[in-house]
Amino acid sequence: MKKALIFDFDGLILDTETPEFHVWQDIYREHGFELPAEKWASIVGGSGLSDFDAAKNLSILTQGQLDPASLSDRFHLQSGELIHTLGPLPGVVDYLTEAKRLKLKLAIASSSTRAWVEPHARRIGVYHFFDHVVTREDVGPGRTKPNPDLFLTALDRLGVSKEAAIVFEDSPNGVKAARQAGIFVVAVPNELTSMLSLDHADLILNSLSDMPLPVLLDKVK
Repeated sequence: MKKALIFDFDGLILDTETPEFHVWQDIYREHGFELPAEKWASIVGGSGLSDFDAAKNLSILTQGQLDPASLSDRFHLQSGELIHTLGPLPGVVDYLTEAKRLKLKLAIASSSTRAWVEPHARRIGVYHFFDHVVTREDVGPGRTKPNPDLFLTALDRLGVSKEAAIVFEDSPNGVKAARQAGIFVVAVPNELTSMLSLDHADLILNSLSDMPLPVLLDKVK
């Protein structure tokens, strides 16, 4: 019987990833370049095995004509404005509400910083649902997804075994991390990650609104 649900944050609860990619796409195209989807995909959901930096990469492409720091500042300003207009993705609040009714334990496991995750979780009204929030500060340097450490830490704090949990993820890095942790993983891609391969997930949903939580739990007993 499942006792706990572990949720990724960016792209799963709040779709920060699609606005970020679109902003970088616009900046690259403004200077006559394309941001390859596979390059961006290497860091979506975690940066444990990739050091790709969109600002530095564009600076190199322009032979140093553009300053990486200025590019990063522009990106953060524009993407931040977009993200602050967004609420939780479809089905998220229903899942969290139903999980509480069923007395399941809940955690967030995110490769982002605590200073990013917690304010946004509060802003969109979901923070109070969670028993624990695990972020990049809770694992060693370079040990975010696709490494399993965030999920293993979440299991430890929730006090449940890997067999008693379900992970909800939107990215290949997140799915890989959950699989390495030995946890059943449901992939729920967003607009951006729907372009990426999530074949290693145990189950794929187009949206959490596609399948009520009790139906899902019945499928994965």
